[in-house]
Amino acid sequence: MDVDLEGIIQCIKQGDEKGVQTQLQEFNKEFAQCFFFDAEERDRRKQRKLEEFKKNKVRDYTDSDSECDEYDLEDRGLVLRQNLALVLLRFIRTGVKCRLLRVSLRTLRILSRDKKVLGPLVTDSALLTVAKLAGLTTCDATDETSDPDSDFYDNIIASLTEAKLLQCRADEDEDDVEAVYQNEECAAFDDDAKSDISITNSGDLDSISWFGSHRASINEMHRGSIHHKVLERGRRDRRESKMEGEEEEEEGDSGEEAQRKEALKVLCNLVYNSTWAQERFSALRLMCGLIERLSSSISCSSPSSVQFYELRLMFLITALRPELRTQLQQEGGVSLLTAALENCLDVQWKDQYECVLAPERPPISLEASQRITEILKILFNITYSSHRQEPSEDNAALYRHLVALLRLCLMRKCLLSDDTDELQGHTVNLLSALPLQCLDVLLMVPLEPGSQQCQGVNMDCVHTLVLFMERRLESGDKIKEKLTPILNLLTESCRAHRETRQYIRKHILPPLRDVSHRPEEGSTVKSRLIRLMTHLDTDVKHCAADLIFVLCKENVSRFVKYTGYGNAAGLLATRGLLGGQGPRTLSSDGQYSSDSDSDTEEYRQVKDRINPVTGRVEAEQPDPMEGMTEEEKEEEAKRLIMLFNKLSRGNIIQPMGVDSEGKLIPMSGLRENSLTEERESGSENDGEAEEGEKN
Repeated sequence: MDVDLEGIIQCIKQGDEKGVQTQLQEFNKEFAQCFFFDAEERDRRKQRKLEEFKKNKVRDYTDSDSECDEYDLEDRGLVLRQNLALVLLRFIRTGVKCRLLRVSLRTLRILSRDKKVLGPLVTDSALLTVAKLAGLTTCDATDETSDPDSDFYDNIIASLTEAKLLQCRADEDEDDVEAVYQNEECAAFDDDAKSDISITNSGDLDSISWFGSHRASINEMHRGSIHHKVLERGRRDRRESKMEGEEEEEEGDSGEEAQRKEALKVLCNLVYNSTWAQERFSALRLMCGLIERLSSSISCSSPSSVQFYELRLMFLITALRPELRTQLQQEGGVSLLTAALENCLDVQWKDQYECVLAPERPPISLEASQRITEILKILFNITYSSHRQEPSEDNAALYRHLVALLRLCLMRKCLLSDDTDELQGHTVNLLSALPLQCLDVLLMVPLEPGSQQCQGVNMDCVHTLVLFMERRLESGDKIKEKLTPILNLLTESCRAHRETRQYIRKHILPPLRDVSHRPEEGSTVKSRLIRLMTHLDTDVKHCAADLIFVLCKENVSRFVKYTGYGNAAGLLATRGLLGGQGPRTLSSDGQYSSDSDSDTEEYRQVKDRINPVTGRVEAEQPDPMEGMTEEEKEEEAKRLIMLFNKLSRGNIIQPMGVDSEGKLIPMSGLRENSLTEERESGSENDGEAEEGEKN
């Protein structure tokens, strides 16, 4: 569907607001679910090329100007949308009625999904116009509202006329275009590859051509355009709202709220798709207005649906601009967002750092869970660097207040199980970013009937974290992103809190009884974690190994006992513990008791027959040298030594050994160290002998 841009312009010039609204509504309905406008045409073109390639197998390349004509035909809709965005921005600045304004903003929101249309939308005047409608600023965009060019719309219509001429020429030469397809080389597929090139700073490049005259012809604007990566269909927010294409607004939304919501959606798209828009958002100091709006919405007893999009915009801009993360943190962002989180959870305080967790309370609503998720993501953006820092007294109190709310996020349920899992995931991410000493609030809750406990300490929250980790292990989806935060959080908690370690160890590392299978075999939590110790991803491997190592009190022999030497070798080599000796850990903050690891009766009976490498009782194997004479054994040993030497000289393998510090080093270096130590010890002995003779 082509945009009837000329008809829209004529309605605007004639003051026919009803006609403009009708045509924009048709556009919005047509493209409500569209994230790439040329997808169908592009798919047809690729299919046609693929069929021709299969038919001809090999085709000769012919350099022809028809490729430009093909691009002109394909991108006609693109340039129409660029002009539509430009016209709508100017139209909005003239002041339109509320309902028509919402329809126009909805059209801009749809257009802003396409990176190739961002040019006219990321200028300072455009950003200020949309930001003012979103309530983030009171500044007026004066650079174009006072434009003396009264022929603005006529110039757009002139460019449309030129586009129609190009269209007619393309229609007349349709047979020639089909012939060109027959002669295209495989490089024709490169045309699609060009369109798949992702240009990170697309906002910069696209906006340059819009700072000058707006009277460029469609053909000229096309030839200066950039082909971007295809925008895929995104996941829609699970929100209690009607279809975006409908004109009816959500119940309870006033005209101003609906207007601000559409403007915020436009800003979210622009900030997400354009680095230039991100930079100008920072330079125009729109963050100050966003903080002010969010602060005022928090103070309301019942937050409006606009707050979600304010939070979404704040998350995007803090994720993409480091200086805005710092600005938000310095302007009290943690306390502001903590208050917003408290408002969403409707908290009742039982003690200074204890919230009332009533089991009869209804689940968190869909709207509230969406807002809470955005708040947690923003808090992570501005606090992730504080994990290893020593907080001040005021910050420690603020973080403990926040952790008390995060405990509520872990323990409460949402209407949908997927929302509950997502909420807990973002809560774990934020907990792993906060100072470790402030997490003791999770355990400072009195025991209640039915509570999980260890040595008189409430373990309900820890139990929830363990169950969350088990669900992530079972899903196996995006292991690094979803599993490493919870593994790190449990590891640090076990190292800092003795009761936490003892409780988690009972669930993950129960006393050994059956050692007939390898430790990594099976479906238990322990088996899954041990399998991850040999994962290809280094971060996943280290996180899983660290957790089990801490559960073993960072004792090497106990670690090898539960995992097998083969699985444990990676962590032991990293920490210099391959020799079984050395420091217990590289850190000194482990809170471990002095209790010993008691073996079960079943384990003691087969302990002597366990293979320390595999960690299980191996079946007895026949002696491979049975029946060989001593001379044959000696010849076999020499042959093996020669093979090893040959592989070593060819750098195929490198024999390694363990030095006195428990670290892996090449055997050559190990021999040199041994000879050096012998010489030093020999010289010391000679010196002592000489001293003895003198005495």
